[in-house]
Amino acid sequence: MFEVPLDMALTLIGAAFAAGFVDSIAGGGGLITLPVLLLAGATPLQALSTNKVQGVFGAATAAISYASRGHVNLRRQVGAAALTFLAGLCGAFLVSVIPTEGLRLALPVVLIGIALFFALKKGLDDTDRIERLRPAAFTAFVAPLIGFYDGLIGPGAGAFYMIGFVTLAGYGVLKATAHTKLLNFASNLGGLVAFAATGAPWWVTGLAMGLAQVAGARLGSHLAMRVGAKVIKPLLVVTSTALALRLIWQML
Repeated sequence: MFEVPLDMALTLIGAAFAAGFVDSIAGGGGLITLPVLLLAGATPLQALSTNKVQGVFGAATAAISYASRGHVNLRRQVGAAALTFLAGLCGAFLVSVIPTEGLRLALPVVLIGIALFFALKKGLDDTDRIERLRPAAFTAFVAPLIGFYDGLIGPGAGAFYMIGFVTLAGYGVLKATAHTKLLNFASNLGGLVAFAATGAPWWVTGLAMGLAQVAGARLGSHLAMRVGAKVIKPLLVVTSTALALRLIWQML
């Protein structure tokens, strides 16, 4: 039934639950699932595509959970989600065409910068701040740019959406987290459509991992809504730093 032995499938399902929990709060769930997929014998393309299969479940669950508690109006994000879907689709289709080595070298530095921003920025809480970019401009330029990156490379996309909403849209930490999820779902879905056509995901294993993502995302989003910035900020710092260190280790 599974594309891997049962014991490895159970390991992947457990990893997906943990990833759904972390991703619903701070992003970075791929930091957990991608290495385990590679360990299970997936090729890099299979790992990326299977990760998209299970990731869309967690992002969708988190988006619905935040919306059900009034932290985000998903209808108002439909336009931005459509653009990030198309951008993620284009990014994934262009993986083999666009040279990404320079971006990969810069990514650890950017992620460490994000971690330092959230760790050291004083007064960063759930209170909204000054809007530096109008919603239409954010939708037209920032969201598709991150969506394209999500399809092209992937790691850190959730953190990039998050910091965009905080620094440019002026959202508080919890509101930014809530607004990140539908866009992350859309760019994940766009990437999945492209990878499904070219990358042969592990569908059965990916769907099983997706169900675990649902459970983890529900638990994580409810915790974030109850505690807010007190849990989101530290977890975002940890996941961004861990992802940066993992990327540096891969380079070395």
